[in-house]
Amino acid sequence: MAKRNYYEVLGVSKGASADELKKAYRRLAVQHHPDRGGDEANFKELNEAYEVLKDDSKRKRYDQFGHAGVGSSAASDGNPYAGFGGGQAQDFHFDFGDLGLGDILGSFFSGGDMGGGAGRQRQNRGQDVETNLEITFEQAVFGTEPELNLNLEDACSHCKGSTVEPGHDFKSCNECNGSGQIKRVTRTIFGNIQQASICPKCHGRGKIPEKLCTVCRGKGTERKNQQIKLKIPAGIDDGATIRLREHGEAIANGPKGDLYVNIRVKPHKKFTREGDLILSSEHVNMIDATLGTEIEVETVDGPIRMKVPAGTQSGSDFKLSDHGVPHIKGSSRGPHIVTIVVDTPTKLSKEQIELLEQIKNTSGKKGLFR
Repeated sequence: MAKRNYYEVLGVSKGASADELKKAYRRLAVQHHPDRGGDEANFKELNEAYEVLKDDSKRKRYDQFGHAGVGSSAASDGNPYAGFGGGQAQDFHFDFGDLGLGDILGSFFSGGDMGGGAGRQRQNRGQDVETNLEITFEQAVFGTEPELNLNLEDACSHCKGSTVEPGHDFKSCNECNGSGQIKRVTRTIFGNIQQASICPKCHGRGKIPEKLCTVCRGKGTERKNQQIKLKIPAGIDDGATIRLREHGEAIANGPKGDLYVNIRVKPHKKFTREGDLILSSEHVNMIDATLGTEIEVETVDGPIRMKVPAGTQSGSDFKLSDHGVPHIKGSSRGPHIVTIVVDTPTKLSKEQIELLEQIKNTSGKKGLFR
């Protein structure tokens, strides 16, 4: 479905002032806010339109290039992961195929339940682990597959995490008689109250090793250096978090915790990013801007030639289609927006000044450049 014109969404004309935009937004925000029974999709569309049109540079690009000039994530200032943990959090899910990796998301999940002892109880699982990973601007654009080196608790290589010495088995816990629970009766003025708690000896399993593992002493884990391959999708943004299921700390007789990798993208010396847009500027001299020229523009795909038409004004934007950031949920790419900066000379020779004076005198009352 085609996106609606942002001015139409706000119900204002293309020449609306900043004050008119603000008044229209506030009126419609009250009308469409989900907490007041409004439509959530309309509310999001309204926010997206206002975020673009209230910003002078984004509005200028939108007026020139339409939706392609402001990227696909304008409503969150170019970060599709903005708002994690807040009222407007969004989840972005990715299939990492054979690597068995998890989701890129903004909320954490606790472990499940399992049967044990006389009833159902929460399953023990290893601790979650959080780490930071810094990548380059280009790696964020095109994706990368780095290897993480982490020192983590892993299953004991001798007992494979069972806590039992190989060749031996489990036996019924003599503390709870195999129930996994310790029951206590407390006398109160209201009568006897029975309380049940997890057995401290078998930790609710109802059984204990015949002989503890001689390597880990029944802990079930040992500290190891681990190399974990991570697949980072093309188009990921700074501040995103990737969850790797069961790649965290190990625990005896239970699943590992999860590993959370916080992505940090290094700033680029030339490019900036807004959603799926890449922005940069190129300088041309006054004469080339007047007569027109062709310049070499640096992009993430390498240098390309771009025409600067005659009469180009400083601050003019030019769009290089499909040279921006890949859409995180698709195969297409955003554009690269190049802003032209016209340099006015500050030091001129006597001959150059005389030449400009001659041009000025022959240009008539309309000035040097029409």
